[in-house]
Amino acid sequence: MSDCSCQETATACATSNDRGLRRVLWVVMALNAALFVTEFSVGLWAHSSALMADSLDALGDAGIYLLTLVVMAGSVRQRAGASLLKGALQGAFGLFVIVEVVRRAIAGEVPDAGLMTAMSLIALTVNVTAFALLTHFRNEDLNLRSVWLCSRNDLANNVGVLAAAGLVAWTGTRWPDLAVGLLVATLFLQTSITVLRAAWREWTTGIPTPMHDGHGHGHTAAIGNAEQKP
Repeated sequence: MSDCSCQETATACATSNDRGLRRVLWVVMALNAALFVTEFSVGLWAHSSALMADSLDALGDAGIYLLTLVVMAGSVRQRAGASLLKGALQGAFGLFVIVEVVRRAIAGEVPDAGLMTAMSLIALTVNVTAFALLTHFRNEDLNLRSVWLCSRNDLANNVGVLAAAGLVAWTGTRWPDLAVGLLVATLFLQTSITVLRAAWREWTTGIPTPMHDGHGHGHTAAIGNAEQKP
């Protein structure tokens, strides 16, 4: 997931005068929150590190949307504090998944490929639904490229877990699941560190810190830092 792209989408929705678009943002936030709780729990039950790691994507999206709605009108430090909270929470879960990967590599069970497949399909359905809800609002307030960038990695992660489930079923081993889980958790841990560093600079200086999404677009680290208009 690209936090910057999802932040751009969330900010556009939260600052829009379209009440329907803001309601959709709440719905998408709730979908992602429910998906995180469900996918992480099923991952623990199915002994799947890949599912637990993939659930971090939903946690990050839910955090961005919720905090954007809650602290949009706050000061730079308030928004930076929200970013610190989200980054710390996501980093803690990322570390937990990495520890679980190491533990299961030493002495772990083969994941339940059937549960992995079923949960991945549910996650895929939720992400496609969220994408469809957001892209329904084709107006000047919502950058569809941002929505697509935000959703693209969500869908890619779901496909990765599906592939891991297939390889687990084919090989009868836990290694495909561990490999995908470690890769995704590491990427989210790196994202968490980047967000925490930028948010800490904003918290201490009170000045928005520009970040780049890798596509030449600048964004600020603080949740919901919208451009002030006269």
